[in-house]
Amino acid sequence: MTESRDESGPFAGRTAWARSLRTPLRQFLRTETGGATVLLAATLAALIWANADAGSYERLWGTEASVTFGGTGISQDLRDWVNGGLMTVFFFVVGLEARREFDVGELRDRRRLALPLAAGLGGMMAPIAIYLAFNAGQPTAHGWGIAMSTDTAFALGVLALVGRRFPARLRAYLLTATVVDDVVALAVIGIYYSEDVHAPALLAALGVFAVIVAIRAAGVRQFGVYVLLGVGAWAALESSGVEPVVIGLAMGLLTYAHPAARSDLERASEVFRLFREQPTPEYARSAQTNVAAAISPNDRLQLLIHPWTSYVIVPLFALANAGISISGDFLGRAFTSPVTLGVLVGYVAGKPVGILGFSWLVTRLSRGRLRPPVGWAAVAGGGTVAGVGFTVALLIAALTFTGPRLEEAKIGILSAALVATVLTWAVVRATWLLPPAWRLRALLGTAETIIDLAAPVDSERDHIRGPARAPVTVVEYGDFECPYCGQAEDVIRELLADYGDVRYVWRHLPLTDVHPQAQLAAQAAEAAAEQGAFWEMHDLLLDRQDALQPKDLVRYAAELGLDVDRFRADLRANVGTDRIAEDVDSADLSGVSGTPTFFVNGRRHTGAYDITALSAAVKTARKAIALRS
Repeated sequence: MTESRDESGPFAGRTAWARSLRTPLRQFLRTETGGATVLLAATLAALIWANADAGSYERLWGTEASVTFGGTGISQDLRDWVNGGLMTVFFFVVGLEARREFDVGELRDRRRLALPLAAGLGGMMAPIAIYLAFNAGQPTAHGWGIAMSTDTAFALGVLALVGRRFPARLRAYLLTATVVDDVVALAVIGIYYSEDVHAPALLAALGVFAVIVAIRAAGVRQFGVYVLLGVGAWAALESSGVEPVVIGLAMGLLTYAHPAARSDLERASEVFRLFREQPTPEYARSAQTNVAAAISPNDRLQLLIHPWTSYVIVPLFALANAGISISGDFLGRAFTSPVTLGVLVGYVAGKPVGILGFSWLVTRLSRGRLRPPVGWAAVAGGGTVAGVGFTVALLIAALTFTGPRLEEAKIGILSAALVATVLTWAVVRATWLLPPAWRLRALLGTAETIIDLAAPVDSERDHIRGPARAPVTVVEYGDFECPYCGQAEDVIRELLADYGDVRYVWRHLPLTDVHPQAQLAAQAAEAAAEQGAFWEMHDLLLDRQDALQPKDLVRYAAELGLDVDRFRADLRANVGTDRIAEDVDSADLSGVSGTPTFFVNGRRHTGAYDITALSAAVKTARKAIALRS
């Protein structure tokens, strides 16, 4: 979308979606999996520290720290500040991702909510039942919440390490299910694991939250206002005896997400143009405000905060909580303890049984209308990796137990993470030993994917290259002046040459705010189409993007042997503008705001658009069709 054709820039080879928003789900997953490495390092550091010098470890995290204002304040040790303070920010990010999935992710199709919801709930209920079975009739039974929540960061990190052969959609499905158990776990913490609730302070917190909801509905966008109110609600919850981390989740769920609208991008381009002409502080502030406003608050906040939670807050939490002194006597006692065994078996057996079993149950009850987006072997792998519990498990353990019981719970949590990793690797290996046809079905499944393309391809109307009845259709929304569309054209030609069963559709999306000749170039292509030469003109326009003035377009018509007088008359009569407007409207309905944007069999293609990435998307679409046939 810039005028530069430097292919080495940071946006080279990426779709408009990936360039503008860095593909939100993939960016989230990348940050989570990268943060998992830091989290593992922090966990090992805590274990080494606690075993090398347990006294200094406990002295540091037991240090009292106070925040006072006037005659009131909050005083607690450093571990509690991390667990109840910094982790509020972590759960705010969890709420952001849950809301993003609901607004623009897999759950935007509300019919699909039932399956991950059931998987998430099943993945909690089965471990809880197992934990209670081990601790029935004992005072440790009230620690059942320890076994219920998957650590998203750790689980996705393990999946990236040992489960990279699983389809990418498994990560989205697992993420959605673990978001469900995070939400429920926070509700359990707030209701069940809060003690000595002080009603006036709780009412004050609810009142502050009501103000947050009201100003959000009124459209207030000042981030500082929400920070101040959020801190106030957190302090009130802390004083009330309710675990204050729940306010982070609640505020995250309030923060809506949406794709960048083309109208907002055009407005941002206009104010930036004014700043370019008159670089004054006022225009600079206006340009900054409008550019930021084009992206949803959810995406802006995730970009700002998520790396801090993954690379700083959660590892710091692990450093403060994962340290336990390990000895032969301790291990012998722990692995005969109902707490350790309940947590370990709950995660290792309960998670896969719950996720796989409830997913199957919903599929059966819906008579196949609701299916996982991947095959059953992949769901099983997602179930085993969900046995990696850490963050919320340690948090609830710290709220539930002290002394030896807390140490036993911690060793159960850590052991479960190790065993779940090995089991996931075993599922991957076993799946790969299946015959190719069975393996394909086991990995991809037969579920219909979400269709992102609002206007289906119409063979009577659309400009199509390739076989009319091809099983795979690639749709591109493009702009003849966009340099990235020019780069993509070579890839598309190679793709069509390599695959004889692919049809390609071009739809117009002239970005006139940044490409002043794009609309006229699109009209020239339609004028050529009136004489049966759309694709010839299409190829010329993309090959000669630096020469799209009216005289150039007329010269191209002559080169193609068209009736030049008729071509000029059609341009003057704005022939094709209605079709171009229809394409633009369908782009808006499909959430397309930049070029090039590709759809493969109706599903938006995100990430790179080099030949490797597009070929992989075509192969996946072809396999999915074969499985459903």
